[in-house]
Amino acid sequence: QVQLVETGGGLAQAGGSLSVSCAASGRTFSSFTMAWFRQAPGKEREFVAAISRSGGNTNYRSSVKGRFTISRDNAKNTVDLQMNSLKPEDTAVYYCAASMQIGAYLGSAMLYDYWGQGTQVTVSS
Repeated sequence: QVQLVETGGGLAQAGGSLSVSCAASGRTFSSFTMAWFRQAPGKEREFVAAISRSGGNTNYRSSVKGRFTISRDNAKNTVDLQMNSLKPEDTAVYYCAASMQIGAYLGSAMLYDYWGQGTQVTVSS
């Protein structure tokens, strides 16, 4: 089993920045494609960003491209999401996820095997 623990997030004004971090334990971290998803109240969970096993490839949903950056440190078993130029519509619970499938292109929640507990990100206008 793999355990994912998220930290960070919080409250920011529109145009500001926040980051969320995920620490993994269990099976070899570098064996997993890692991703961030988010879920706003009353809406379905949606893909935000993913990063390949080596960290060489990334994928972002269009609405966050250029504003968010996903990164990983396989030596530390961590994956981070730096969020800049925040908008109120970024408000959601953000979840860290790990997939045994290979590739940073994985955008479906159904393809992820392990999930963190989620952390709140709130952006005020």
